[in-house]
Amino acid sequence: MAMTVEIQGLARLRQQLEDVDQEVLAAIKRAVKESAEAVTADTKRDVPKASGNLAEKVEPRYQDDGFTATVGWHEDEEYYARYLEAGTRRRPARPSLGPALEAERGRYRGRLTEEVRRALR
Repeated sequence: MAMTVEIQGLARLRQQLEDVDQEVLAAIKRAVKESAEAVTADTKRDVPKASGNLAEKVEPRYQDDGFTATVGWHEDEEYYARYLEAGTRRRPARPSLGPALEAERGRYRGRLTEEVRRALR
């Protein structure tokens, strides 16, 4: 029962990207990595301190040659992250991953645009 979110970097355009310059592809991967690291850092900062080792265990993992990042708690022993994020009937939610993802959602397009512009200069 891992708890994760996924940050995708233009997976829908994968076919079209085959014709794109390698510098632009590398720029897209950098933007995905920067966003994944930002979500990870924000989550580590905001996860409740009483939650044990969740701050240490949140991490990004990359797939699709770096075009997709999955951020969260990937191991079964961190199952209780789900209860912090969503709450239970006895305890209110104390999310950290969700808010970090929402904060990054607004910055991702800018990161991506800036990285591609740099690559095209």
